[in-house]
Amino acid sequence: MPAPGQAAKVAMMGSLDWGGRKLVVHTSRSKRSADFIAHLEQLDRRYGPRPGRRRRPVVLALDNGPVHLSRASRAALATREHWLAVEWLPKYAPELNDIEIVWGQLKANHLAHQTFADANDLELSIHAAVAQLNRERSRLPLGKLRISA
Repeated sequence: MPAPGQAAKVAMMGSLDWGGRKLVVHTSRSKRSADFIAHLEQLDRRYGPRPGRRRRPVVLALDNGPVHLSRASRAALATREHWLAVEWLPKYAPELNDIEIVWGQLKANHLAHQTFADANDLELSIHAAVAQLNRERSRLPLGKLRISA
């Protein structure tokens, strides 16, 4: 009987796009400043200024986690301040961060009660679950109106 190996983790960093009702997620094996900067680069590609693209305000709500407060992270945020506004949430206040609800939905409804062969399998499952969650969230909330009597 094969025995499970050592537990491997996959860290998730994400942003919730309220306008498009989408979750943008970056996965990595660690949770360091370089991983946060990689997530910011993801946001650059999706929302950053480009010639011919209409400029829209983008606000990023961040908690005061060490990953967000490092010198490298602050420098990366400073280079984007012309298009990316940062709102700092109070310390130890996850109830103020709307993405926490989405993380709970993702973990409870899409990733719970599963085992994964390895970290790569878990990472693939995370991205598939995010895609599924985004499909569910992109539906119009009032798209299926019914009359109840």
